[in-house]
Amino acid sequence: MRTRVRGWRRRASPLRRRSDVVEAWTLLATAVLLVVVAPLVGVVAGWWAHEDAGATVQKQRDDRRQVRAEVVGRTSPAIPMAQSGRQPSANMTVRWTDPATGTRTDTARVPAGTRTGQTVDVWLDSRGRTVAPPPDRTAVWQHTVTIGVCATAGAAAVTLLAHTVVRHTAMRRRLAEWEEEWARTEPQWTGRRA
Repeated sequence: MRTRVRGWRRRASPLRRRSDVVEAWTLLATAVLLVVVAPLVGVVAGWWAHEDAGATVQKQRDDRRQVRAEVVGRTSPAIPMAQSGRQPSANMTVRWTDPATGTRTDTARVPAGTRTGQTVDVWLDSRGRTVAPPPDRTAVWQHTVTIGVCATAGAAAVTLLAHTVVRHTAMRRRLAEWEEEWARTEPQWTGRRA
């Protein structure tokens, strides 16, 4: 029958070495860092990323404006967006009326399948150039989650790497101590002289 001794790592024992104690405390610290600190780092990084992305989106929304434009011609074939949430698009020539400068014509990215004569939404920057629309809330949250998960994974990886280094160092130290003690004990057991 097997029994477990509670707190066996903390009890005094002639077989317990300093490296064993260091390894035990390192294991405890690693567990706390993985369970508490790594997720906390992810939350803080995600929170920061969300605030930063929100400020960037707000700045873009303040800088850009949306106009309705008529498609007047095609300039390129559809460009497929592989594995993204965006629909395929194509560069087309569009025309709109600007209150300050009158009728303008430019090239803009519009959804694939748009025909000449259809009306589309086009985004313009403060200089009047066609630009992509500002990111929506979904893009901001995707950015937030990605940064949070990557920060958590990075903190966990650093923690596990540090734990591995400490365990490796403790093992080397333990083997050196055993070798030193065996060098003292071997002559008594075997009768050989060192």
